[in-house]
Amino acid sequence: QVQLVESGGGLVQAGGSLRLSCAASGRTFTWDSMGWFRQAPGKEREFVAGINWSGSASYADSVKGRFTISRDVRKNIVYLQMNSLRPQDTAVYYCAADSRGPRSYPPAAAQSYDDWGQGTQVTVSS
Repeated sequence: QVQLVESGGGLVQAGGSLRLSCAASGRTFTWDSMGWFRQAPGKEREFVAGINWSGSASYADSVKGRFTISRDVRKNIVYLQMNSLRPQDTAVYYCAADSRGPRSYPPAAAQSYDDWGQGTQVTVSS
C-alpha cells in the first residue's frame, strides 16, 4: 500500500522557517517526480515545488528564493525547506508522487500526480 506521510507543519511567525518532510513507502519512488502543493481555505490547490528523479527542481513564482525542495532517494523522503515565511503561505501542504516514469522536469499540474499524502497544516502569523 502506497503511503505518503507529511510532517513538520506548525505555527510560526512571519519571517520564520519550517522544514516539511514527506516519507514515502509502499513501492519504489526512485524514478518518480515528487511535488509539494498547498491549499488555503477557500482557494484551489496550487503547486509549490517539484523535484524529478535526477534532482531538477521547479518552483512557483510566489516561493522562489524562499523555499527549497530536496530529496533523499535512499530514504524515500522529500523535504521542503521554507524560509522567510509570510502569512499568505498559510495553508495545508500536501506531498504528491508522479509514478509515470522519469521526467525531464517535475510537473506542476496536480493531475500529473497519482499518490497524495493527507497534508500538514502550516500557519504563519503576522
